[in-house]
Amino acid sequence: MLKTTLAFCLLLLLQTAYASSPATIAGLQCEYLERPLGLDAPQPRFTWRLRDARPGARQTSYRVLVATDSVALAQGRGAVWNSGVVKAGSTLVTYAGPALQPFTRYYWRVETKDHQKQPVISAITSFETGMLDQRNWQGAWIADAHDEHVKPAPYFRKVFEAKNSIRSARAYVAAAGLYELSVNGQRVGDHVLDPLYTRFDRRTLYVTYDITKQLQTGQNALGVLLGNGWYNLQSTAVWDFHKAPWRARPTFCMDVRITYTDGRVETITTGKDWKTALSPVIFNSIYTAEHYDARREQPGWNTVNFNDKEWKEVFFRTAPSRNIVAQAVRPIRAVEELPTQSVRRLNDTTYVFDLGRNIAGVSRLTVQGPAGTVVRLKHGERLYPNGHVDISNIDEHYRPTDKSDPFQTDIFILGGKGRESFQPRFNYKGFQYVEVTSSRSLPLTKESLMGYFLHSDVPAIGHVASANPTLDKLWQATNASYLSNLFGYPTDCPQREKNGWTGDSHIALETGLYSFDGITVYEKWLADYRDEQQPNGVLPSIVPSNGWGYEWGNGPDWTSSMVLIPWNIYLFYGDSKLLADCYDNMRRYVDLITDISPTHLTTWGLGDWVPVTDKPPVEFTSTCYYYADVVIMAKTARLFGKTGDAARYEALAAAIRQAFNAKYFNPQTNLYGNGTQTELSMPLYWHLVPEAAKAQVAANLAKQVATDNYHLNVGLLGQKSILNALSENGYADVAYRIAAQETYPSWGWWIKNGATTLYENWNIQAKHDISLNHIMFGEIGAWLYKGLGGIHPDPAQPGFRNVLLTPHFVPNLAHFEASHEAPQGTIRSAWARTGRAVQYTVTVPPNATATLRLPVVEGLQPHREGRAVKGEEVQLVAGSYVFDWK
Repeated sequence: MLKTTLAFCLLLLLQTAYASSPATIAGLQCEYLERPLGLDAPQPRFTWRLRDARPGARQTSYRVLVATDSVALAQGRGAVWNSGVVKAGSTLVTYAGPALQPFTRYYWRVETKDHQKQPVISAITSFETGMLDQRNWQGAWIADAHDEHVKPAPYFRKVFEAKNSIRSARAYVAAAGLYELSVNGQRVGDHVLDPLYTRFDRRTLYVTYDITKQLQTGQNALGVLLGNGWYNLQSTAVWDFHKAPWRARPTFCMDVRITYTDGRVETITTGKDWKTALSPVIFNSIYTAEHYDARREQPGWNTVNFNDKEWKEVFFRTAPSRNIVAQAVRPIRAVEELPTQSVRRLNDTTYVFDLGRNIAGVSRLTVQGPAGTVVRLKHGERLYPNGHVDISNIDEHYRPTDKSDPFQTDIFILGGKGRESFQPRFNYKGFQYVEVTSSRSLPLTKESLMGYFLHSDVPAIGHVASANPTLDKLWQATNASYLSNLFGYPTDCPQREKNGWTGDSHIALETGLYSFDGITVYEKWLADYRDEQQPNGVLPSIVPSNGWGYEWGNGPDWTSSMVLIPWNIYLFYGDSKLLADCYDNMRRYVDLITDISPTHLTTWGLGDWVPVTDKPPVEFTSTCYYYADVVIMAKTARLFGKTGDAARYEALAAAIRQAFNAKYFNPQTNLYGNGTQTELSMPLYWHLVPEAAKAQVAANLAKQVATDNYHLNVGLLGQKSILNALSENGYADVAYRIAAQETYPSWGWWIKNGATTLYENWNIQAKHDISLNHIMFGEIGAWLYKGLGGIHPDPAQPGFRNVLLTPHFVPNLAHFEASHEAPQGTIRSAWARTGRAVQYTVTVPPNATATLRLPVVEGLQPHREGRAVKGEEVQLVAGSYVFDWK
């Protein structure tokens, strides 16, 4: 404590000495996390932001210092690594010092100079390494004696003595399955569903916890409750996860590393001195639900004085994989608490609770009744006319072998000891309504049930607001669906499937990146891709996979995510690491398509999924994505100096474009195929249209939309392209008319019918493909930032070092604003109408520039600070600006 206080005082003195600059440094992160614990990255990345409201604010140089002593670092000495003064504006720096040591806390800070060459010093922050090398694990992998078919979840416990005063303590927990850790009867941390889902036999994750405050000198008890997760799925559905090659009884390994105040280090490990018993969690399935029998509770099971003489010995297990790595990812948490909005009593034993909106998560029931009372909590997205919960729209892929595991239905058996609460630990669901049915009458009120919204806890970094309430609700619904499908990997829906569908993910990628800081989730998920890819380049359509999806749904229209995700991370963050990590995988994937496509056209794929009516040939849509992949490969090869690859992919892209246009483009009519919305918008969006024909193809698209009465007639792939193709080619007004529609088929039709999340089908009366919380039609969220706000990353200066601004002042919308917290700071683009006049305000963050393409407002001239602005483009430095069209 004394060292920390001294370091803080010294830092204040240093900052006072440099007080001539009003700039500050904020947002310090290591591996895109704040003060992370247990990192395995040998060369971690450091990022920060400059805060400076002055016009033209920028960083002219930086120096990063890393040390193991915060006091010495505050004094500017004792650095493990000193980057030296680098004259650059970069706010992303990779560690390049001596090899980091395991189990070590490192302190770091940034020293920069502003645009007036005045020093700006950051606060001191830290990161802490974990194992770094698998050989540093000391614990054994343990489990109980049961096989994968036994349903009750196992408890594990160990008591040990801490013989001295404790300075710090860390628990490192690796598991195949899920777990909850407790110390001296208290649950550790606020994560849920740890560790994140991976291909378990190829990569296993461990999580680090600071348990210093939970431990005490003397006797301590460690407790672990293991759940099945995707490792031991006991439910049966069409994807056959119950037949996964890794499937086994859950197992875990743990090291508790204690540093005493005298400097001595002791490690408490998993081994034969642990004991195990079955828990009250009598069944748990990540896919369906959880069952709990409170009569089987063993109070105090995870405390020191518990009598465990009836407990059994543990058994050693082989590690599930040879690749045990740190989970350096934003964790899943119960992010939001949702009280019941209304409750309806259907009869003496049945109540239906309504949370008021659709979420992914769990419910918590608090009730009092006799021991043995069986309470069932059925979770669903809609109701039958008689008021009961209807799950017929989400259970179609479930294949139960008996009635013991009802879909999305928790079972709680009361212990009869007063007020009792139940909340699942190892499951989540998609729902708005909960039907509670009990075996005997129980008094329930609105306060008896609470909902919890669970998802990867990614920070919100974007905001949209407008004069159109339906549009704002649509943006909110899009975000709700995106978060409902983010659980350490992107999913399609949180109820029926929970699969990492590759197509849904790249369609909604920009929507996620504009609104949320999701880089850690995507970097983790692309490691799953690398785990899953076959030597010949084939990827499955769902990632992670148990082997399902290599034969269906994995053409370029879906698995282009292998290429599109790393490229977009590079554009949004200015960080090329994921591209570099995936380059060989991307190359093998693209080369596979080339090998099986001698005509440069490919028929591999699913096509425009769930269209309104029109669906182009699969060859048409898949070749568009094949072309996009090859173009990105060429750009990536150039970025990394791979000139041979770049030339080869550039030539291939030209050949694909030529073959595509030769077959599908009619130069006399300037139409593609039959001239449907998808057939005209996809070539425009993916830049396959000959330059000389672009304007006419875009005009034909606008005419087709008018013919369709300004409503959508697209599926999954078409909705990604149509709004962008219009707004990028002079028809933002037409794009907005589609986006603002409130009658079928449209996004607004869902909102007008009460949607709080996005649906899986334009037709809300559809018999199939009608999940009510689905992200695949989620491009609308990104388009609001792009098509109306006009905020785009510049590929020449990625990470929004230069912002490309193309706002569109569309008719029939009085005002609109969008903001995005980019790596350099907040970009804001907003406009408002007063009569015919328009005022546009824009903020360019410090250390960035912007290229503003001035919108054309008929009959009006743009002015800035009262002076007319000439030309089509304006270059802006950091600062806030007001433009008036009058």
